[in-house]
Amino acid sequence: MEQRQFILSQNDIPTQWYNVAADLGEAPPPPLHPATQQPCSPDDLAPIFPMGVLEQEMSTQRWIDIPDPVLQKLALWRPSPLFRATELEKALNTPAKIFYKYEGTSPAGSHKLNTAIAQAYYNKLEGTKRIATETGAGQWGSALSMACSFFGIGCTVYMVRCSFTQKPYRKSLMQVYGAEVYPSPSEKTRFGKQILAKDPDCPGSLGIAISEALEDTVAHDDVKYSLGSVLNHVVLHQTVIGLETKKQMEMAGVYPDVIIGCVGGGSNFGGIVMPFMADKFAGKNVRATAVEPKACPTLTEGPYKYDFGDTAQMTPLLKMHTLGADFIPPAIHAGGLRYHGMAPLVSLLKQKGMIDAVAVDQMDIFEAAVLFARTEGIVPAPESSHAICEAISEAKRAKEAGKETVILFNLSGHGFLDLGAYDNYFHDKLQSTAACSTCAQR
Repeated sequence: MEQRQFILSQNDIPTQWYNVAADLGEAPPPPLHPATQQPCSPDDLAPIFPMGVLEQEMSTQRWIDIPDPVLQKLALWRPSPLFRATELEKALNTPAKIFYKYEGTSPAGSHKLNTAIAQAYYNKLEGTKRIATETGAGQWGSALSMACSFFGIGCTVYMVRCSFTQKPYRKSLMQVYGAEVYPSPSEKTRFGKQILAKDPDCPGSLGIAISEALEDTVAHDDVKYSLGSVLNHVVLHQTVIGLETKKQMEMAGVYPDVIIGCVGGGSNFGGIVMPFMADKFAGKNVRATAVEPKACPTLTEGPYKYDFGDTAQMTPLLKMHTLGADFIPPAIHAGGLRYHGMAPLVSLLKQKGMIDAVAVDQMDIFEAAVLFARTEGIVPAPESSHAICEAISEAKRAKEAGKETVILFNLSGHGFLDLGAYDNYFHDKLQSTAACSTCAQR
C-alpha cells in the first residue's frame, strides 16, 4: 500500500518565516499615502497597525524569527498533515500523483490562524485593547476572534452581509470566542449607513467591510486594524505552510511539477507557493497556478495598477491586480474569494511571469468538491475547492499526455460550516457564474 500521510513532528515547526521580497531582484512597489500619493513610512501607518507588524510589512530580510509565544500557539495544531490523494487519483484514472496540504486541522478550521495568532501577539505587545477587522466567508473572522481570545484582546468583526446571511454559524463561532459581529454594510459606522441609504439590499463586499473596520479603528486610540490577507506581512506569516510542505514532499520522495492554490487576497496561495518560489529563483523548474472565481477574476482580468484596498478609499494605495475598489461581486458562496484586489507580492510574481492564473465557475468547483469528499473523505470549503478543481484539471491533462505529473495543492480549510452552500448545490439553487460585467466594460 502506498503511503498516504506525511506527518512531521513538532520539532519540525518552522522557527522562521520566509520573506520572498528578499529574492525578487527588485524592491516591491511601496504602498502610497492616500492623501499625498507618496510612499508610506511606518509612522504613516502606525495609527492602524502595530509597529512589529509594520516592520515586517516593509522588510526585505529573507528570514524573520517567529516569536516563542507565537510558536507555542502554532503548536496547538502544527505541523499540519500532507496527504497523497490516492483515492482521487484512482477515480480520475490518472498517472498523476496528487498531494494536498491540509490546513483545515487548525482549531479555527483554516489557514487563517497562522497570521491571526502572529498579529494578535504583536498587538498585545503594544497594548492594543481591541482589534477591528472584516471577514468574507467568516474564516478570517473566526481565526482572529480565537487569536484575540488567546491574548486577551477584544475583537470586532464586520462580516460581508451576503456571507453573514449564508453562513450564520460562522457568526456563532466568532461569538463563542468573544467577538462582536456585524453584517456589513452596517448601521454601526458612517460609511455603512451611507451605503445602506443608497442600497438597502446591498450584499456587501470586502472593500466595504474594510472601510467600516478602518473607520472604527481611527475613531479609537486603543483600537488597531487587522487584515487577513493581501498585505506582505500576512503572506509572510503563512509561509509556515510551504516550509513544512517542502520537508513533507522530501519525505514522499518527490518534488511538485505544479503547485495550486485558490486566491481571493492571496494569503494561502502565497503561504504554500512562496517557499517554492525561492527554488524557482534558484533555477528549479516548478509551476504555480492561482485559481480564482469567474465572478471575481482579479488576476485574470484586473489591470495591474495602484488602487485603494477599500471602497471608502481610506487605505494606502497598493500596486496590485485590481477590479476597482468600488467593485461589488455577485454573492457567490466562495465568500472568501470576493476581494477586488490581489496581494501585491502575488501580483508582482504574476507580472514577472513566475506564476499563472485561471478563473473557474462555481458549479465546477462544487462538482470537484463533491468528488473530493466522496473519494478523500474531507468536505472542503468552497474557497479551497477552487484549488481542487484545477488540480483535477491538471490530473486529466496528465492522463491525456500520459505523463506522471506531481501535483500539489493547498486545501486551505474545511467546509463543515459551509454545508448550506452544498445543500443549495444539491437542490439546484446555484447557477453558473455570469461573466464579470465590470471586466467586460473595460
